Amino acid sequence: METVRLQKILSRRGFGSRRECEKLISSNRVQLNGKTANLGDKADPETDIILVDGIQIAKERKNKIYISFNKPDSVLSETIRKNERKVITDFVKINEYLFIVGRLDYHSEGLILLTNDGELANRLTHPRYEHEKEYKVLISRSVEESQIKMWKNGVVLPNGYRTLPAEVTVLDTTSSHSWLKIIMREGKKRQIREVGKTIGLPVRRINRTRIGTLKLGNLKPGEWRYLSQSEIKDLKLSAGLT
Repeated sequence: METVRLQKILSRRGFGSRRECEKLISSNRVQLNGKTANLGDKADPETDIILVDGIQIAKERKNKIYISFNKPDSVLSETIRKNERKVITDFVKINEYLFIVGRLDYHSEGLILLTNDGELANRLTHPRYEHEKEYKVLISRSVEESQIKMWKNGVVLPNGYRTLPAEVTVLDTTSSHSWLKIIMREGKKRQIREVGKTIGLPVRRINRTRIGTLKLGNLKPGEWRYLSQSEIKDLKLSAGLT
């Protein structure tokens, strides 16, 4: 196969735009055939050995992997351990570079998709596609209709960003707590917690139950499973892939 620019290969594998992949290379996070890669390097994606953060990326012809993982509380949405805190690969022990679709913050729980299908990962994570993500959220107080309305319409956060409209349903409420179902089409860092804080609804717990067409189901925290063929097909169709 003809050699192509390294950033183009990485982009095809789902590591982001070509500019983002150029930053990966410039940050010395990419190795090509055992040496630190440089901008301008070319490679054959089928024969050359390409590593990102020390893990070899999948060849184009490799079997695709699709894994549903229920992330527990107090686990980082990372595959490489940098300190004593647990990461995803403490639970999912697959010797393969897997993209993390639907990162969750350290104390949030629930569904994460792991895959070596870079094209699907990019479609499901890129903001422009606005794929739905569904959460069950515990609030540390009762909720008022005016607060729910604000959340539904979009909230201006302290940094000036206005969130997109969301679907918010009250599942249960008492004088001491409330359970909400929230469906969003975006996923800024700690967004649910920041929105709750901004409108006076302190968030105690977050559990993601769905990404696009994929549901968490009966997986217990820390458990994982391979997706069925029908689940893979539905995800690809929802992402505009066939």
